[in-house]
Amino acid sequence: MVQCLASPLDLSFAALSDATRRGIIDQLGRGDASITSLAEKFQMTLTGIKKHVQVLERAGLVVTRKVGRVRSCTLGERGLNAEAEWIEAHRQLFEARFNALDDIINELKQGGSDEQPR
Repeated sequence: MVQCLASPLDLSFAALSDATRRGIIDQLGRGDASITSLAEKFQMTLTGIKKHVQVLERAGLVVTRKVGRVRSCTLGERGLNAEAEWIEAHRQLFEARFNALDDIINELKQGGSDEQPR
């Protein structure tokens, strides 16, 4: 079986594709939280929330540390700069294509209004 190494962008976008994981990121943006408090907040089992946190951790978006019996979660230092840059570059590409399409439509409208009705 061929195995591919996922790029950081692939891991991030895969992690962020789930609403619960986006919610965890939002929650951690307000402050660090334990696995237990996240499970309560999202009304999930500890096992379920741990799996979501592990996906975020593999993507580098969340860091966990264990202090005694409590596993605490915090946002990763990497942030979402690379993802934001990728999105912005593609937003600009779409915008340029839509602007070009608008220009063509406007030319057709102007050209069509010059014609005499038959």
